This record gives sequence, C-alpha cells and structure tokens, in this order.
Amino acid sequence: MASSIRVRAIAGGETTEVQTLIQHPMDSGFVKDAKGEFIPAHFIQELSFEYDGRKVFVADWGTAVSKDPYVKFSFKGGNKGDDLKVSWIDNKGETDTTIVKIQ
Repeated sequence: MASSIRVRAIAGGETTEVQTLIQHPMDSGFVKDAKGEFIPAHFIQELSFEYDGRKVFVADWGTAVSKDPYVKFSFKGGNKGDDLKVSWIDNKGETDTTIVKIQ
C-alpha cells in the first residue's frame, strides 16, 4: 500500500523547510451521511517529525482539523541526504510512517 504521507524537505542555510500533505478523512463525528446517520469520528491524534533521533515537530490534533491536512514548518539543522521520519497515529489506532531524504 502506498503511503498516505507526501513530504518535501529542503535544506537551506541553517534551516530545513518541510512541507507535508497527508491523505486522511479527518471525520469529526458530527457530520451525517446521506441516510442521516452520523459518520463516526476518525482523525489523526498525533503527527510527528524526527530528525537525527529527536523530534523536531509534534502536533496533537483533534476533530477540528480538516480533511487531507497540509503542514509546513522549518527547523534548525538538516543536511542534504539526511533522513527525516514522519509518522502519525489516529483515534482508531491506524498509523503510517515514511522516511524521506532531505534535498
């Protein structure tokens, strides 16, 4: 199965800029389907980015984040060719992880 995470990390100077798009329904549990039934909540609870064995960004999310979330941030450090690990876990226990090379 293909990863739900698309990442671009570009090193420049002393910082690395990271852009991430995650495919996930992010259902709040408050929306009804065509039959009038509530769609159960299904959302990412934690998103984390690790570089060189340390977490450089962690997001604790709830139901207010939209479908297919996009995240952009930068951190000090990072060199071209180094690995950046991105992972998430949702409220149903599903997870995904990907490792990308910094450009």
